[in-house]
Amino acid sequence: MNAFNRLPGFVQTPAGRERDVLRWLPRVLVFGTLLLALPSLVARIFLGAGDAVEASTHLQMIDIIALSIVVLHWTAVLTVAIAAFIVMVMKGPAYVADAYPVADSETPDSPECRQPTSY
Repeated sequence: MNAFNRLPGFVQTPAGRERDVLRWLPRVLVFGTLLLALPSLVARIFLGAGDAVEASTHLQMIDIIALSIVVLHWTAVLTVAIAAFIVMVMKGPAYVADAYPVADSETPDSPECRQPTSY
């Protein structure tokens, strides 16, 4: 018995933008992370001199902001990846489940819809 019964006569939708999006997402993730982490690295170069306590406070604040923006970027990329994957799966072939008799049919007295009397 075949576990996957394709719907006969179903015309599969051709791939669209979702494949392009899925191909671009790894690059967007890496380059976006590097670009969003850049302010933290630049701050270390320019705020390194001066009062140590004040520089440390500013660096921590910049690091927290940069890290929160990077995590937001990762979340957005993951959300777009899930959406593109769902579109890709929904455009795939249609499958039919195995048929089973329904108890609430047009003719309730038919033999295949009778419920067993003993449990």
